[in-house]
Amino acid sequence: MSTLLTTLLSANAQWAERLSDTHPNFFSQCAKGQSPKVLWIGCADSRVPESVVTDAKPGDIFVHRNIANQFHPDDDSALSVLTFAVNVVGVEHVLVVGHTHCGGAATCLEAVQAQASNSPPPVSPNTPLGRWLAPLTNLVSTLDLDTLPAETHLDAIVEANVKRQVENVCATDVIKGAWAAALGDESGEKRQVWVHGWVYDVASGRLKDLGVSRGPQTQGE
Repeated sequence: MSTLLTTLLSANAQWAERLSDTHPNFFSQCAKGQSPKVLWIGCADSRVPESVVTDAKPGDIFVHRNIANQFHPDDDSALSVLTFAVNVVGVEHVLVVGHTHCGGAATCLEAVQAQASNSPPPVSPNTPLGRWLAPLTNLVSTLDLDTLPAETHLDAIVEANVKRQVENVCATDVIKGAWAAALGDESGEKRQVWVHGWVYDVASGRLKDLGVSRGPQTQGE
C-alpha cells in the first residue's frame, strides 16, 4: 500500500479515537440514522470540503458535489439527491455553493474566449467534461463581461453560475411540491424548505451569502 494511503488510514484511526474519547456515544448515535437540516450542492474541488469549512460534524450536512457545482434539470444523480434530502431526510435548507478560483468556471470562460477568436476550445465539447460544462459555457456567453475589469470576470461567472443553479433547483418538482405543501398547510406545522446561494472565497476561507434565498413565500418574486 502506498505511503499516502497508509497515512490516510492512520489519520482516520486517530480521528475516530479522539472523537470517541470526547464524545463516547457519537458513532453509536450516527449508526442509528441521520437527520441533517442542510443539503450542500457544491463543487468537487478539494479546497472546499463542506464539513471542514463550516466546522460541521458527520451527520450535519447532506452532500452532493460535482464539477462547478452544477444542478442540471435532467441530471438524475442530482435530482435523486435532492429528492432524498427533501422527502426522506427532511432537510430545511438547500445551499448551492460555488467558490472562487473555480477550474470549471475558468474552463468555460476560456471556451467562450476561444470561440470568439476562432481558436480550439480548452475541452472538446464531445467529451464527458465538455458536455457537462456546456450549460455553464452557454451561460458565460450571455454575460456582459466586457463591461467589467478582466480580473473580475471569473468571480462574476462564479456568482452568476450559483444564481443560475439556485433557479434550477427551485424549478424542480421536488422543491415546488415542498413549497406548495407548506403554503397549503393552515396549521403552520409543515416543514419549510429554503434554497440559498453562497460563494466560498478560497483565498480567505470565508463564505458569502449572495442574497438570493428563496422559499415558499417568495414564489413568483
